[in-house]
Amino acid sequence: MTFTPDLLAGKAALVTGGGTGICRGIALALAAYGCDVAITSRRIDHLEPTARQIESIGRRSVAMAADVRDPAAVEAVVTRTAAAFGRLDVLVNGAAGNFLCLAEDLTPNGFASVVDIDLKGSFHATKAALPHLKQSRGVVLNISATLQYLGTQAQVHAAAAKAGIDALTRVLAVEWGGYGIRVNGIAPGPIAETEGVRRLLSGPARDRVERTVPLGRLGAIDDISNAALFLCSSAASHITGVTLVVDGGLWLASNWMAEASAARMES
Repeated sequence: MTFTPDLLAGKAALVTGGGTGICRGIALALAAYGCDVAITSRRIDHLEPTARQIESIGRRSVAMAADVRDPAAVEAVVTRTAAAFGRLDVLVNGAAGNFLCLAEDLTPNGFASVVDIDLKGSFHATKAALPHLKQSRGVVLNISATLQYLGTQAQVHAAAAKAGIDALTRVLAVEWGGYGIRVNGIAPGPIAETEGVRRLLSGPARDRVERTVPLGRLGAIDDISNAALFLCSSAASHITGVTLVVDGGLWLASNWMAEASAARMES
C-alpha cells in the first residue's frame, strides 16, 4: 500500500470520463483511499460497473450520463454530486476524445469535436464546480497528455486541446489560489492497459516505444492513479499550477536528435 488508508477520508470527488481507462482507475483509487466518488460520461453502461465497484469498496457512488460539451448537463452533474455527498472536494477532468488524422485531412468538425470535449469540457466542469470547491478549498486535477510537447503527427486536434488544458491549469491555479483551490494536471504517456494503446500501438510499434522509454516499460494505470492520489492529497498542499508528466521519461527521449543518437550508438 503506497498511501495510508485514510488519505482522503471524508472527501467527495467527481471524475469525468470515470467509467473507463485511466479515469476509471483514478476513480477507484480515490474510493480506495476514502473518497465518495461520482462518475460521468456520455454512456451510462460504461459507468454502472465502475459505480458498483466503488460501492463494493464501501464508498458511496453516483453514476450520471452527461456530455461535457453541454454546460447545462455538466452543471446538473455537479449539482447532483454535491447534493448526494454534501460536498465536493476533488474534480478530475478526464473526459476526452481522440482519433488519428493528419491535419490536411482533418475537417473543421473533427478538430472542433476534440477541442469541445477535452478543453471546453474541462472548463465547463471546472466552472460549474467552483462554488463547491470554494467551500471545501478543494482540488482540480486535469488529465492532459505529452503529445503537445512534440510535433506529434496526426494529433493536431488533440495536441491543441491538451495544450489548452495545460494553459487552463496554470491560469486557474493563479486566479483561484486565493480561494485555497489547487489546480494541477497529469500528463500520462502511453498506458499499457488502455484502449488507445491497444488500438494504436501493436507489434513493432509497441516494441519500438518500449525501447525508447528510459525506464524501460510502458506506463500502468496505477502509475497515473498514484500520481493523482498524491496531487489530490494534503501531501501536495503547496503544489499548484503544475502538470506532472508520468511517462517514464518517454517524451524527453522522443525527438529526432535522441533517436539519431541512439541509432548511431546501436550501429
